[in-house]
Amino acid sequence: MSRPHTAMRKIRDVLRLSLGEGLSLRQVGASLQIPVTTAGDYVRRAKNAGLPWPLPDDLDDDALESMLFGSPEPAPTQVRPMPDWAKIHLELRRPHVTRLLLWYEYKEAFSNGLGYSQFCEHYRRFASKVDVVMRQKHKAGERLYVDFSGGKLPIYNKTRKETVSKAELFVAALGVSGLIYAEALPSQELMYWIDVHVRTFEFLHGTPQLLISDNLRSGVTRSHRYEPEINATYQEMATHYGVAVLPARVFRPKDKSKAESSVLLAERWILARLRNERFTSIAEANLAIQDLVEWINNRPFKVLPGSRRSVFEEIDRPALRPLPEIPYEFAIWKTQRVNIDYHIEVRADRHFYSVPYSLVKEKVEIRLSAKTVEIYYKSKRVASHLRSSVRFGYSTDPSHMPEPHRRHLEWTPQRILSWAQKTGPMTQEMVQAVMDNRAHPEQGYRACLGILRLGKSYGTDRLEAACKRALLIHSYSYRSIESILKTGLDSKELPQAVPQRTHPHHKNIRGPRYYS
Repeated sequence: MSRPHTAMRKIRDVLRLSLGEGLSLRQVGASLQIPVTTAGDYVRRAKNAGLPWPLPDDLDDDALESMLFGSPEPAPTQVRPMPDWAKIHLELRRPHVTRLLLWYEYKEAFSNGLGYSQFCEHYRRFASKVDVVMRQKHKAGERLYVDFSGGKLPIYNKTRKETVSKAELFVAALGVSGLIYAEALPSQELMYWIDVHVRTFEFLHGTPQLLISDNLRSGVTRSHRYEPEINATYQEMATHYGVAVLPARVFRPKDKSKAESSVLLAERWILARLRNERFTSIAEANLAIQDLVEWINNRPFKVLPGSRRSVFEEIDRPALRPLPEIPYEFAIWKTQRVNIDYHIEVRADRHFYSVPYSLVKEKVEIRLSAKTVEIYYKSKRVASHLRSSVRFGYSTDPSHMPEPHRRHLEWTPQRILSWAQKTGPMTQEMVQAVMDNRAHPEQGYRACLGILRLGKSYGTDRLEAACKRALLIHSYSYRSIESILKTGLDSKELPQAVPQRTHPHHKNIRGPRYYS
């Protein structure tokens, strides 16, 4: 069968640029947008045929084709051994495997087999039937798609009559094998989102190179086509496992087609099959989901040989990266400015943790895990504490305390007492009492400044009266003063004599001499 006129013209251009202009095969291929190997094949055939350049004027296309390619291809009735296209399709998913390599191996086995161009054409037709929707090319162990199902799983009360909640269905799928992992979760909150990734990696016995996620709030703080902002905890988890997070682009459905097809699979073969079940807990539901996940992964493909599980074991799993020795521990990241008492507050616990005194008024990042509180400044960890559940307590590292010669020495007990004196003697005595009753006076700075600020809201006379009442009942705290002012107790009459203040005996409690 003769080649089209356009194909022969392309061959003449190859010979012109190579034999006439002296361009390299790479330059010829780039110029004419054809593979370098194809250009080389045309030039080799021309040299073997002894064709001169320029070509004779009377050499038409038919004659040129005959000299380059010899006699026509065998008649259609001649049987040629055909490759196993399903196997070829899977082999191409392996790292570094190309169609040219597979064609060479095929020709070694069948010398009378298809030419390379026919080989590629036949494979293209096969692949178009297999990948009707998903045309992305995946590499073994490269991508893991994660998403939540649109449908939810109802959870019932103990009598199995009333719905008490609806569980989210998390679905993950590998790019090549399509192996899926699914799990019911209480919600899409960050903690559940992170923990289910850890269990997914354990299910796979390894990690991929890329995590392709939809623009969920759990994973992406701010969606953007070119520079999406990844949640700090999600990014930290990915870094722990050596994985890169690649959010799907907004309004680009092809970016997440594997995830969506896997979600559809889970909805049809998990949610639909469990539609008549009534689970009383998420744990009970997950037992049933695990069985269905195994069934899906072991179910034979319709066109390709094997199953998701068999292809995973053969192709994906060997390409996955090993798991780290220690699983990721969930942690939340917060940003906060250091108070003048060189402590930051974990508001969830109402507890205060120290940082180096030089960071007063600086913005720091706080990493909160179940057991520890770590503080970072410019990506460097500057403090670490065991997490405490003592409300309104202080965890202070002595090394964080200020030295007399440091630049923040301006924040001293004497200075705060001087400010309090301007309001009145009762306020000054209250401020001194607050610092006296702290292991370190710096721990009372925050409360003292809060008390002084109350004078701006309620006036100095009322603040003096409130401090006088608080001293009488030995309640030395900001909250006590604030409560007295809010309830108007400062206007109530007090006994004439105010008892002398006494302090508990403790080696860390400083008396008035400390400030003189």
